[in-house]
Amino acid sequence: MVKRKRIALLAAAVASTVVTAAVGVAVAHAAAVGCAVRYTVSAQWQGGFNADVTITNLGEPVTSWRLTWAYASGQRVTQAWNATVTQDLAQVTAANMPYNGAIGLNGTANFGLNGTWSGSNPVPTAFALNGVTCTGSSNPGPTPTPTRTTPPPVPDYPPTGRLCNSSDLIDIGKYWIPNNQWGATGATGSQCIWSNGGPGDPIYWGTSYTWSGDPSSVKSYAAAILGWHWGWRRPNTGLPVQVSANRDVTTNWRFNVTANGSSNMNVAYDMWFHPMADPGSADQPTDELMIWLYRSNASPAGSRQGTVTIAGTTWEVWRGHVGTWNVYSYVRTSNTTSATLNIRDFTNDVVSRGWMSSSKYLTSVQAGPEIFTGSGEVNTTLYQVTVG
Repeated sequence: MVKRKRIALLAAAVASTVVTAAVGVAVAHAAAVGCAVRYTVSAQWQGGFNADVTITNLGEPVTSWRLTWAYASGQRVTQAWNATVTQDLAQVTAANMPYNGAIGLNGTANFGLNGTWSGSNPVPTAFALNGVTCTGSSNPGPTPTPTRTTPPPVPDYPPTGRLCNSSDLIDIGKYWIPNNQWGATGATGSQCIWSNGGPGDPIYWGTSYTWSGDPSSVKSYAAAILGWHWGWRRPNTGLPVQVSANRDVTTNWRFNVTANGSSNMNVAYDMWFHPMADPGSADQPTDELMIWLYRSNASPAGSRQGTVTIAGTTWEVWRGHVGTWNVYSYVRTSNTTSATLNIRDFTNDVVSRGWMSSSKYLTSVQAGPEIFTGSGEVNTTLYQVTVG
């Protein structure tokens, strides 16, 4: 049996589910010697809003940052990600996380927040980075360009380069992709992740890997995460949902696998379940459900229990126990690199077997390649999850 554990990547703040409506986008460009700030209201609904903030360093490189601004109409920050945000009356301070403190010349740092408002929600117009007022130019010069009165369209998420440190991660839309190398201790190799940009839902991304060592132990699982992963990171996921609610959780996934020689790996969904609706970072899951679409010389934890037909396809059904939780694996009897599924069909099958209570909550949907050994790439050309 493969011992499986997960990295505890803590969220900057606990995200709560909100209902958004289509809105215009407000953008502020604050100008300052050494820095520029772009503050975008990306979604707004009655009494609440989301904002994305991008800092551009136009001066000397910094190893840590603290961005300050003031709200003019009583807005309050309720949660944040990629930064620690505090507020004292109207004054707001955002400080870097351990993984994003360094900003080189012309480099950027990004974070997001949720907040509340009443009456109006004007965009802040003055920011300071590490105590220096941002004017948008590294040299004193002409009067800064006035703030736009007509909001520009929201751009797609830009592509990233290859990120190869185990601490690297990508935030894109309601998903995030950590360079998860949870089983690499004692192994030899490396892994990289990247995003090909896009609207944030669906997403397009990839990972490359080369690992050697024990062929029966998982080295890494770079995955697109929706929802909980030892904490909450991104807002508006639609999760958690109670299994008994019988909600649709539909997903589309298209990917390409390139293997350099023999490998032990699989490409799979990984879902987590908890007995409570809002688990924290210390709340271990009780159940794990995997859906294997593609495999090469790899087998799930536990033992095979038989087969079942779901979504017009035959699946091997495996059952085991890992760490403190039960694990159920549905392994496609023939490999595919394209799938359209309703995860509800699989959870209902688990419940019908008497293995899991329908009172449990689906808290996370993840998807990516699980690498034991080998070298290659998995490129996702489309990935999307919708909670009905």
